[in-house]
Amino acid sequence: MILSDPGGTKEGIKQQDLEKKMGNGPYRKESSELVVSESQDKDTVKWHSQENEKIFRELETSSRGLDPEEAAIRLKEYGENTLPTKKPPKLAEIVLHQFKSPLIYILLIAGIIAVFMDDLRDAGFIFLVVIINAVIGTIQEWKAEQSASQLQTILKIMSRIRRRGVESEIPAEEIVPGDIVLLESGSRIPADLRILRATNLTVDESLLTGESAAVQKTVGVLKEDTPVSDRHNMTYAGSTVITGRGCGVATATGSRTEVGRIARAVTETESAKPPLLIRMEDFSRRIGIFVIFASVVMSAVALSQGTAPVEVFFLAVALVVSAIPEGLPVGVTVALSIASTRMAKRNVIVRKLSAVESLGSCTTIATDKTGTLTVNQQTARMVLLPPGNYFEILGEGYIPEGEVKKKDGGFPNAEEMKRLQKFALATAICNEGTLYEENGKWVNHGDSIDVAFLALASKIGINPKEAMKEVKIIAEVPFESERMYAAVYYQEDRSEPVRLAVKGAMEAVLPYCTAMNTSEGSVPINPDALNQGLNFLMEEGYRALVVAEGQISGEVGEAPELESVKPELTFLGIAAFIDPLRPDVTEAVHTCKRAGIDVIMITGDHPKTAYAIARELDITHSIEEMITGREMEKLGDPELPVFISTLEKVRVFARVTPIQKMQIVDSLVRRGHFVAVTGDGVNDAPALQRANIGVAMGSGTDVAKDTSSMIVTDDTFSSIVAGAEEGRIAYDNIRKVTLLLISTGLAEVILFILALFAGLPVPLLAVQLLWLNLVTNGIQGVAMAFEAGEPGTMLRKPRKPEEGIFNKLMIEQTLISGVTVGVVAFAVWLWLTGEGYEEDHARNFLLLLMILFENCHVFNCRSEYRSAFRVPIRNNYFLIAGVIIMQGLHIVSMHIPFMQELLDLNPVSFESWFSLFLIASIVVVVMEIFKKVNYHSAKD
Repeated sequence: MILSDPGGTKEGIKQQDLEKKMGNGPYRKESSELVVSESQDKDTVKWHSQENEKIFRELETSSRGLDPEEAAIRLKEYGENTLPTKKPPKLAEIVLHQFKSPLIYILLIAGIIAVFMDDLRDAGFIFLVVIINAVIGTIQEWKAEQSASQLQTILKIMSRIRRRGVESEIPAEEIVPGDIVLLESGSRIPADLRILRATNLTVDESLLTGESAAVQKTVGVLKEDTPVSDRHNMTYAGSTVITGRGCGVATATGSRTEVGRIARAVTETESAKPPLLIRMEDFSRRIGIFVIFASVVMSAVALSQGTAPVEVFFLAVALVVSAIPEGLPVGVTVALSIASTRMAKRNVIVRKLSAVESLGSCTTIATDKTGTLTVNQQTARMVLLPPGNYFEILGEGYIPEGEVKKKDGGFPNAEEMKRLQKFALATAICNEGTLYEENGKWVNHGDSIDVAFLALASKIGINPKEAMKEVKIIAEVPFESERMYAAVYYQEDRSEPVRLAVKGAMEAVLPYCTAMNTSEGSVPINPDALNQGLNFLMEEGYRALVVAEGQISGEVGEAPELESVKPELTFLGIAAFIDPLRPDVTEAVHTCKRAGIDVIMITGDHPKTAYAIARELDITHSIEEMITGREMEKLGDPELPVFISTLEKVRVFARVTPIQKMQIVDSLVRRGHFVAVTGDGVNDAPALQRANIGVAMGSGTDVAKDTSSMIVTDDTFSSIVAGAEEGRIAYDNIRKVTLLLISTGLAEVILFILALFAGLPVPLLAVQLLWLNLVTNGIQGVAMAFEAGEPGTMLRKPRKPEEGIFNKLMIEQTLISGVTVGVVAFAVWLWLTGEGYEEDHARNFLLLLMILFENCHVFNCRSEYRSAFRVPIRNNYFLIAGVIIMQGLHIVSMHIPFMQELLDLNPVSFESWFSLFLIASIVVVVMEIFKKVNYHSAKD
């Protein structure tokens, strides 16, 4: 697989490489060479397109199943039927991860230099900073990994199989290719199976295909090019049987299954770097270059003035200590840790600190549909009564709560309600599902459409449980894809004739309808009007089923199918189903739009359904902005210009495969987007891995959660948006910490260089610089990370992907504040030395002035846009307390003999302190003027 680097300079993903990685060819790795493997030849067989006899021959099995001895041999050959999973990182790996930063490298080099210079105090302080940073980061990432692992429930799945003609139950891990697996309602499918027998067999394959509706399974042979989502004679590992019974032969197990192939591809897929990591690496390189350049310039000037080389070296080390923001790694780590805690409270678990702000940086969210935007529960949203009366059904999912309204917003009258209840009664009788309340929660079993019909009946006023007590079931015809309808024969009383309730596809039920139930009673059927209504609903993206009733004279007989009975039915209406949107998702998508975050939909669901949901969410406005997986195939190689240009215009991707989803994400990343991908199924895992930030749903598969950078525990899209907001706040706070540390570091460098050029003594000793950084930046930098979010956080456009931490605004503020503090401090140093103050007394005053400067400047840094006087104190009590405590600590240190000797300190009078405070407040005045003149965005 060839993947692009973050800048998009390498080639994109090649389909043939992906197929090799996913095992779609007879290849395996051995001694670093590709060799043909006979044991994997079976991977190339298109099982869905083969006759049963050939399948048995290829797998060397039969309908009686394998012999137990042969099964044991195959278990050794193929291994246990388990998926490849990523091992959680060990504690040592998490600790080492904290040191993988260029800024940490620079600090370590500075510390080592200090050790060689016997400056153990400086070295100790630097190493202490690095250790504190590593401890905080390790604790946070370890807690996140523990939280993520707790979300994964390990179940012992048992499967019923047939071996040597004898049925038994074994752990799913022991299933091997060739086993005959027996299926029934509620079964978890343990392997990829070719269906041999199916009776009303429906399977939920949403974890693999992304389609929410259960799939009807059949026997028979399909074309070779049939996509996975349409292979109705196959079932796949990890899916769940919803209704019916059946059996199948295991064609693939473990990593050779469709799910396993995706998992293998994921483990070998390169992840795009998180945005923060990209920006911090760039920032660290710039800091390193600046420090080296400043040291060289200062050393050259000092040598030209006749300063001894040894002293020059000490000056260079002192300058490095001044310029390097030792507190930045700790400040950044604390900011990310705080944001991670805040995000956890908003149902987002972050697995790596570097991913915290990634959602805030993303320019595009590529979201799955099923279970992310929708509730993953089929819901009856509309009912059409003949000939053309539409009724809207309120309420979401399987909870039987909601009102019935006319399309124009009014409520149905008594006659309309009577017809609706007649419609609902038929759906409750012709139903194999169950829906009941238990311990305050609604529990359901059976096909999603049947359960949705039960919820619909309750909303209309029919109690399904009570209704079934009133009737006696005579015969049932279960739904099967071949007949496309289900029917129930029943009697309300033994003296009454046998009645019939039918539901199914229009083309299957309409031929038996001779009348339709209207406001005028039973009238002759009008197929044109009904088909027109059906087409309207289907164009809106609904799945539509018709309902009819009738009665028969005489006995039902042994063959109750409609074609045998030939009843004359009355058409009652059409129910329109859709997997509805989550209640809060519309506002969440609009919030993304206001924040300048583009939202696109990528789903394996049907194009009409996907388009209907996307249009309702205002993701798209035109069918031209949608493309299907088959249409993508026709575009050719993902690197072709036509492929890239076509995808740029698309907002909705439907019926796409997992690999196509990854290609879409790869294309976005290579075009310079910071991409967040959401998903919950195995089919989403490759794209989650490829994205800058992968967001998995808490209820999703383990593969998706293992692959993602963060996990949304409540599965709601609004929590993703909340995570984006917290990410932006975290990044803002990182910028504030950076502005504070870099601008004060610049001021110290300017002070040193000006003093050197003026031929004055070194303004501050190295130990004083470290103390200065400790009582100001060391505390204030950490406290700044606690800043609350500013107004308009989610009204700003995303930062440009190529924009570094140091953008134009920060450069201007850093230069203005740094130059102001540096120049004023130099002027005071010049005056003190000119007035005859001894060096130690002059440094005492200058050190206090620099502390006051940085105490004042920290309030400028609380907002890049707003006045320091308009940022509420309540937004960060930690910072206020930190400034007061550290200022008091320095004043106390002036009176402690040990500290006086260590730092060359002396007490100062209140008058002197207040005079220095007034001088320090100059930086606030300057920055207030700058913000007033240049403030054009983000109003209070």
